[in-house]
Amino acid sequence: MSLPATHATQPAGATPWRVLLVDDSRDDAELAELALRDAGLDVHCIRVYSAAGVHEALAGFAPQVVLSDVNIPGFSGTEALAMVRAHDPALPFVFLTGSLYSPDSQPPPADGLLLKDDLVQLPGLLRRLLPGQDPSSPAA
Repeated sequence: MSLPATHATQPAGATPWRVLLVDDSRDDAELAELALRDAGLDVHCIRVYSAAGVHEALAGFAPQVVLSDVNIPGFSGTEALAMVRAHDPALPFVFLTGSLYSPDSQPPPADGLLLKDDLVQLPGLLRRLLPGQDPSSPAA
């Protein structure tokens, strides 16, 4: 199941980043989206929390980046990563987590790993992962 897609007003000709949020927590997904918007990025986000949702979003939404929780009831970030890599090995994938991991229990390697308490770092990370594609919103 997914939330309605949202996007900010953008300048003519600009295209918002398509961000797939894989998270069972609506609040956490909204905080990630807010961190991107607060940094002036124009984003079009959808949230899913199941294998079927990821599959549907990869096919129909064509995200430019995937942000995924590590632990999702009945599903996992590791499974989401495998699905994304099978779909497009070059599609940037970032794990978002609420807790630190010991070296023997970390999620598999991805393009990034951020604590949900440190989302201020998310816009910079996405700018590095998607160079030349910065969808900054015009100043208000």
